[in-house]
Amino acid sequence: MTEPTRAPHPQEALLPAPPAAARRPAARTRGTAERARAGASKGAREAAQSLPVARVVVDTPLPHLDRPFDYLVPTTMDAEAVPGCRVRVRFAGQLADGYLLERLADSEHEGRLSFLERVISPEPVLTPDIARLARAVADRYAGTMPDVLRLALPPRHARVEAEARTPARRAAAPGDGTGAAVGDPWRAYPAGASFLEALADGRAPRAVWTALPGTDAGGPSWPHAIAAAARATLDGGRGVVVAVPDGKDVALVTAALGETPHVAITADLGPAERYRRWLKALRGEIGIVVGNRPAAYAPVARLGLAVVWDDGDDLHAERHAPYPHTREVLGLRAHQAGAGLLVGGYTRTAEATALVETGWAAPLVPDRAAVRARAPRVRPSGDDAELARDQAARAARLPSLAWRALREGLEHGPVLVQVPRRGYLPALACRHCRAPARCSGLPPARPGAESGAADPVLAEPMATGPVCSGPLALRGGHAVPYCRWCGRIAGDWRCPSCGGTGVRAVIVGARRTAEELGRAFPSVAVRTSGRDGVLATVSGAPALVVATPGAEPVPDGGYAAAVLLDGWALLGRPDLRAAEEALRRWANAAALLRPAGELVVLADAAVPAVQALLRWDPVTFAERELDERAELGFPPAVRMATLTGPAAAIRETLAGAVLPPGAQVLGPVPVDGGLERAMVRVPRHLGSGLARALKGASGVRSARKAPDVVRVNIDPLDLI
Repeated sequence: MTEPTRAPHPQEALLPAPPAAARRPAARTRGTAERARAGASKGAREAAQSLPVARVVVDTPLPHLDRPFDYLVPTTMDAEAVPGCRVRVRFAGQLADGYLLERLADSEHEGRLSFLERVISPEPVLTPDIARLARAVADRYAGTMPDVLRLALPPRHARVEAEARTPARRAAAPGDGTGAAVGDPWRAYPAGASFLEALADGRAPRAVWTALPGTDAGGPSWPHAIAAAARATLDGGRGVVVAVPDGKDVALVTAALGETPHVAITADLGPAERYRRWLKALRGEIGIVVGNRPAAYAPVARLGLAVVWDDGDDLHAERHAPYPHTREVLGLRAHQAGAGLLVGGYTRTAEATALVETGWAAPLVPDRAAVRARAPRVRPSGDDAELARDQAARAARLPSLAWRALREGLEHGPVLVQVPRRGYLPALACRHCRAPARCSGLPPARPGAESGAADPVLAEPMATGPVCSGPLALRGGHAVPYCRWCGRIAGDWRCPSCGGTGVRAVIVGARRTAEELGRAFPSVAVRTSGRDGVLATVSGAPALVVATPGAEPVPDGGYAAAVLLDGWALLGRPDLRAAEEALRRWANAAALLRPAGELVVLADAAVPAVQALLRWDPVTFAERELDERAELGFPPAVRMATLTGPAAAIRETLAGAVLPPGAQVLGPVPVDGGLERAMVRVPRHLGSGLARALKGASGVRSARKAPDVVRVNIDPLDLI
């Protein structure tokens, strides 16, 4: 399956050969189709005359059964049992769903084959390209192919599937003029014209794109740049897949594409409409698919370009097994299909930088003069000049510099205030001794406890010690504290250290910030955008927009100014990617400002992430981040897997895994919920061997029916 003529992916060999078990399909009773027909009793089903063997991937989560199985196709299903269709088979004595991969003339197993029970639908939903991609993703992340197919293929909707097909149409034909002026968004990039030319000529350019900041009359420039690249690819007669973090970004790309035929696939469409749009791509009616994580598997024919925007966003990391990342999925797919790849964002992740460092992808950066013309004016709150003017600037949550930026910005248009935490007051402390306010909730009472009865089993009163100790928070200005873990109302809370009953705020959320700003600017409208409701856009009228990271609405004409609050909350997180994530969130907000708009960031100017924001130089910061991770031995400089589960199960898995030479096992150490976690680290070129070893060990435990589950995650985002 490996393509030796193409350069391998820098993370590992992308397309390892399938395991021997996958090349030796087995069923309970197998044999040639001729033997099955010869031994069939009167009245029994007969196998199809042509290609009677169906190779099926059965929908089972068991790792030791992650291989295709052979079945016979009865004559009654000969026409419907096409490669890629959904089928139902008898597996381990029960009916199970599956997908027909291919039809063969014979099987390798000696014995009698079982027949297909039913063809659920003759629609070939699993194309050969997506099947190959699913196999590669499963091997890359030590998972199973059925788990990947659950992520890749939407649930069937019979009514939509039965709708009449429309004539296939092309989004654009070579030389039809639809590509006119598509190069405008790429003028500021020295290599932009050659990138579009390569796409139009049918070549496969791979680039890591650092987008220009700032907005114009049509909003941010990055959606228009993606639309231009998509049109150039269509002019070359090939399809495009665009994966963005959330629905707000999908709407931006959809608006930029305009009349160019495309479909947008998002979770809020509902199962029927989502399946209808997915079928349009499958049936060749549409050449461009835009969406979230599942769009990476969209069945676009003749893929020419795969785009992932803002690959550092954690929404690109799948939360279901085998936990693949959209960037890696599209990298695998582009390699398999010989297509181009565009990894874009206002900043760079260390993983994207590794693609450039290894030469697998080329940098696509804007001209420095264009960056200076469009970047905002960044001012940290703690510089020497500001401290000389305002001695409280270092300790104040909103120093005088931020107030001036808000007041002057409101004279010209909307102003953005980014708050890292949602809610009202998500953390409280004692007003007197400043000790954290914790829940003192008691265990639930057993029957009879209300009347003071003794425990019927222990014959003694139950223990009444605290069992929760969760952080207390406030939902509003007139609310009573409650526990964020158990939900208990803590109106009778008393500090165990000093006995005080008053509380004060430790962390201020977005809703409390909006309330305070509304009192400070009574004549200005205050808009909030966050978990409770995300605003897609705001008008160009003066207003205060308080938003959490990732929920910033797109302004009409750009924000006049912005204030990034509580920088310590982002930089101080116990996370390997804390600095990288802080810069990404700041840059995404700063890019919505008008050119030369004032941006105040409340963080120490000496921090490298703040310096990168001041110079608007995310590339140098990413290169430094990659060097530091290589020195410390963290991804993407190495490949690392985490194993989470009970301690005995982790030890059993590690003992049964034939790890690559030089593998380092760290831990296990306790984590939440009484579980433990171990880390296994190997050099980057041994990543495939690590995945095979852990999958093999999981398969052995699965075959033995081990009761405890061990979660295996390759290169997770939440590593520490």
